[in-house]
Amino acid sequence: MLQPPPRILDQAHLTVTQGPWPAALDAVLSPAMAEAALTEIADWPGYAPTPIHRLDRLAEALGLGAIYYKDEGHRFALESFKALGGAYGVLRLAAAQVAERSGATPALSRIRAGEFREQLHELTVTTATDGNHGRSVAWGAQMAGCRCRIYIHATVSSGRQQAMEALGAEVVRIEGDYDESVIRCARDSEENGWFVVSDTSYEGYTEVPREVMAGYSVMASEALEQLADAPPTHLFIQGGVGGVAAALCARFWQGLGERRPRTVVVEPASAACILATARAGSPTQVPLEEETLMAGLSCGTISLLAWDILKAGASDYLSIGEEGVAPAMRLLASGEAGGGAIVAGESAVAGLIGLTAAAQDEALRAGLGLGPDSRVFLLGSEGATDPDIYRRLVGSGPHSV
Repeated sequence: MLQPPPRILDQAHLTVTQGPWPAALDAVLSPAMAEAALTEIADWPGYAPTPIHRLDRLAEALGLGAIYYKDEGHRFALESFKALGGAYGVLRLAAAQVAERSGATPALSRIRAGEFREQLHELTVTTATDGNHGRSVAWGAQMAGCRCRIYIHATVSSGRQQAMEALGAEVVRIEGDYDESVIRCARDSEENGWFVVSDTSYEGYTEVPREVMAGYSVMASEALEQLADAPPTHLFIQGGVGGVAAALCARFWQGLGERRPRTVVVEPASAACILATARAGSPTQVPLEEETLMAGLSCGTISLLAWDILKAGASDYLSIGEEGVAPAMRLLASGEAGGGAIVAGESAVAGLIGLTAAAQDEALRAGLGLGPDSRVFLLGSEGATDPDIYRRLVGSGPHSV
């Protein structure tokens, strides 16, 4: 359905752990953490499970049993799955700060109700972002009543910067790439006593990213309920730093045990740090020599926590080029894939591109076990979070879809 069909530029395969969810991985993301995140987030105003579109026409064209597309463009007002992670991480951090002063940890509902705004007013949370995560952190800070300072790199769009500023964040643009903004954020935060709320973990910084991943796991918790009668056999999921891939891999594994979907991580070739890590067998940084169109995936360093899960549970890693992004966005907008017209941002279509390419490559199709009984889950990670970029790539604005 994509003309010309996209290509897989590189790939790697790992032998993974079989059987039920390993108890050892509870130290990274436990079922109890995932359930606590679902309970809290389901209580937020405006919460509803995001819809799953069935791309039945595309599934038929590719000779697959079903393609499920979970549309995070409907997640709260932020139009991205990131709304689940950063904001939840901020609220958990705020509760911990209150507990440190009072000796008792308040319910997050009390934080959201504004009971501790006077105590939290001097708290500053920070993050580095390509856009969507920063919006979530800013939103969480707004709910908690604390200050927010966000670092963006040189090529983040002005539209995404303005969206964060509209939520009350102070935005600092640096020269350099995403990884450099992470370093600058960490350095400034240490010097000023600020608190980083990141979806990537690194040596000495793991607790908050665990909570962010727990927030992301809500998507899989919803999908387990929505697809209870026919759960997915495959998960084609975006890379980035690996946090969302790990969270979904973990939660599907916890919920389905030995019937969990085969996890395939898809990355832009210009930022394939997870594929490089899988090939090397240990965390491997890749230089970001040029920015990918899939802005949310422009990451050169894997999250250490994510790698703990992915090396156990994700068997396959693919990299793709840029040429498939606009056609995939247009395909979804047209409704020709089935499931109705769908607004998908640039980073939302990585899994779709990887699946479309793999299903049309005879050797890779066989290697991944794709066939007429396969039910593939895709994460539509964002809607038109920058309407100007969406209009340029699709040829019409998101409101016309």
